[in-house]
Amino acid sequence: MKESKWRNLIEKNDKENMLKIICDFHEQVKKAVEVSNRAVLPPKYAKAKSIVVAGMGGSAIGGDLLFACFSKELKIPFHVVRDYRLPAFVDANTLFFAVSYSGNTEETLSAYRDASSRNAKIIGVTSGGKLRKRCEENKNPMVVIPGGMPPRTAVGYLFSPMLICLQKLGYIGDHTRDVEETIELLKELSGVYSSLQDNDAETLAQKLYGRLPIIYGSDEITSAVALRWRTQINENSKTLAYHHVFPEMNHNEIVGWEKLEQITQNFRVVLLRDKDDHERVKTRMDITKSILENIPAGIDEVWSRGESLLARIFSLLYMGDFVSFYLAMQNGIDPTPVERIESLKKKLAQEAAL
Repeated sequence: MKESKWRNLIEKNDKENMLKIICDFHEQVKKAVEVSNRAVLPPKYAKAKSIVVAGMGGSAIGGDLLFACFSKELKIPFHVVRDYRLPAFVDANTLFFAVSYSGNTEETLSAYRDASSRNAKIIGVTSGGKLRKRCEENKNPMVVIPGGMPPRTAVGYLFSPMLICLQKLGYIGDHTRDVEETIELLKELSGVYSSLQDNDAETLAQKLYGRLPIIYGSDEITSAVALRWRTQINENSKTLAYHHVFPEMNHNEIVGWEKLEQITQNFRVVLLRDKDDHERVKTRMDITKSILENIPAGIDEVWSRGESLLARIFSLLYMGDFVSFYLAMQNGIDPTPVERIESLKKKLAQEAAL
């Protein structure tokens, strides 16, 4: 698609300037780190025996990414909760992150109350709302981040505070250089993917147009990124997508490709790949690609970029953000509004008021 055509689509459809928010992601991460470094945490928070992150949507994915990046360092169990209630193991020895961009996410507020009743070591990450108020009332430490953005675009603000807090408390090592590399790489990729001249993100978006995207990652490294691609395509592109991970999909889903030929020919597979994927996973991906070769509309591979694992994971995540944006442009829609989510929230509020 020619540059002029992209510009026309963006001018027509991107009414709330989603492209600028995506392009400025490196600045968001940089600012998030600066804000997080000012956090003051009680010494007793360094003695937890488990870590739990409670959040939904864009607030929860930060926890998934954190585990993907640092699971090899963490010496205690780490768990992400996307629900109203917490597992039974959460207690006074749990470091609990309550993460809600708006501060009003009802599932996270419920989990916060649960954690508070069990005397967990709570850290709030929010831009305000009820969560900020409750943390202030209960004297829980917080990282207060800038508001006013769609929550799904604020992953830098939601991820970085947890990373910095875990560093401060000694649960992981000092990853300052990795963060700096990530910021610089995101800045570089921002220029590449916004060029509108045959960049990888817009090329892949054109291939996915009119297809059902099937995103495959590796359970060890890119599972969170595969989930992020799916949810960004859902919200930005207003399109269904699906994701799964290796090696698990080789034990079930690969068989599911045998039938429904008229449907599967409208699918397009995206393999998210990283140089440190387990060697057997790399082999499985290669073999699976050959088995599925002529079934979907096509199979594309996206390789991570960068040196540190943090940079590589965020490079894949970032391309997915741009792909979902360009797909929205082709769909002729504004990527920012999520009317069905807002409608659902209003109906839930009405039910609560009855």
